[in-house]
Amino acid sequence: MAPALAQATDVQATLDRNSVQLGETVTLNLRVQNAGGGMAMPDLSALSQDFSILGTSQNSSLSVVNGAATSTLTFGVALRPKHVGTLQIPPLGVAGGLTQPLQLQVSAPDPTAAAATNQNVFMEAQVDPQRGYVGQQLSYVVRLYYATSISNGALSAPQLDGVEVSRMGDDLNYDAERGGRTYHVLERRYALIPQRAGRIEIPAADFQGEAIDPNDPNSFFGSSTPVAASAPAVSIDVQATPADWGKSAWLPARQLSLDMDGWPGAQDQVRVGQPLNLTMTLQATGLAFESLPALSLPPLDGAKTYPDKPVTGTRQDGQWLVGRRQQTFAIVPERAGTLTIPATTLKWWNVLTDRVEVAQIPAHDVTVLPAVGAAAVQTSIPDTASTGNAAPASNAPPSGTPWRWIALGSVGLWLLSVLVWWWRRRRRVPSTTVQVTATISPRQCQLSFLAAARGNDAMALAHSLLKWARAERPAIQHLGELAAALDDAAQREAIAALQRRCYGGAPMAGDGTGLVAAFKRGFVWRAADAGDEASALPPLYPFKLH
Repeated sequence: MAPALAQATDVQATLDRNSVQLGETVTLNLRVQNAGGGMAMPDLSALSQDFSILGTSQNSSLSVVNGAATSTLTFGVALRPKHVGTLQIPPLGVAGGLTQPLQLQVSAPDPTAAAATNQNVFMEAQVDPQRGYVGQQLSYVVRLYYATSISNGALSAPQLDGVEVSRMGDDLNYDAERGGRTYHVLERRYALIPQRAGRIEIPAADFQGEAIDPNDPNSFFGSSTPVAASAPAVSIDVQATPADWGKSAWLPARQLSLDMDGWPGAQDQVRVGQPLNLTMTLQATGLAFESLPALSLPPLDGAKTYPDKPVTGTRQDGQWLVGRRQQTFAIVPERAGTLTIPATTLKWWNVLTDRVEVAQIPAHDVTVLPAVGAAAVQTSIPDTASTGNAAPASNAPPSGTPWRWIALGSVGLWLLSVLVWWWRRRRRVPSTTVQVTATISPRQCQLSFLAAARGNDAMALAHSLLKWARAERPAIQHLGELAAALDDAAQREAIAALQRRCYGGAPMAGDGTGLVAAFKRGFVWRAADAGDEASALPPLYPFKLH
């Protein structure tokens, strides 16, 4: 079976670099997810005021995750800035949507680099920022400039003690001008995360390669000249964690967000026993996901919380790491009323402003309704206490009135009314004071079962499974009858294992994923049981048709 293709999501615009020098080129990438075939290059005329468009390209890719296929179409646009300053890339219309605006910082050419333009090969190195904190990501960039053809070569990677070094993406290739001469540029980026405070020296990066002289007639046969270049050494100053930070996780980030999705809307109803799924997302720029704390909710008054498996990952956004943690919670209310989800706060350090900030999810109140199918029985009972304890009125009857007999008669009438109510209930005669709501649906019971399966409460799991079965087969009284009514050996074995956990003292073997796997497609009933539960009415024909 071919994988299902997800629906189109969005369009995105990115630059391979956020800052360049005048004369260098930059690549604008326009990505479209799940785009159809035959899409033409978008209109780029809005860029002509600040940029020269040197060329365009088009690339498509397809990825399959858990059976869902996602296609990506990327338009690449090579741009050369026309002047120095902060240049704006306006929103562009792509595939019926608009990209977000971007900014590019264009600076004047470095005069020190221009002094080296008499060489065919030279290098630059840059670290940003040059001053940071322990655990903060720094960006280290090495650039190789060459004005001749290079057949092969090797660029050394930084080796630093007390610093985690990881390469960021693929090498970038573009052109740049230095002193009126055009160079090809190979740019390589690294993420540096200091693990100790102090001054750290980044040694010079070296390049060793072979250059081919196009004017040499023997170059066609492999004649080449060895070339070498070195980038200057740079240093960084690393500060320790502030002394008054406390015991919370140290999070030095360029940007951090904490959000919660899944809150019920004005038209949504939350009922007792039905799970409310909330998703908490923590994302930080400049930190890998391993540095982010685990997400959790405090114990809730009136509800049980079942966390799902967390989703984590780290992506690269240009020269910065973007770590992400996402946690879904199934909250199952246990009583009607107002359920309060307390506020969640997270302290972090903003390395751009050099000060502490707090990300917060505000507290939220959820109105919980009674469970569907619960009977609201209201029986009118005389107020005998007030009758017997009421103070005598000013117009009380004469002392000779037999008030004791009147009180005994009232009590007798009350007992008679209770007896009549009990008799009606025994005979299943409907009473005008009894209101029964609609029965709970099998789908709602299934959701409650899936929520209970996330926890380690075997009795709650057995109760939810039996409740789901009764929604489809009301005559089933216990798990033994449920197992006997099923026609699937795996489901019967899963019920037997659950009974051993509930009543035989068997240890819990992980969570309820085994039960979820056995019943993910619903109950497999025996053929005979389907006919028994179909109807309590006699058959239309009291004989068999042959």
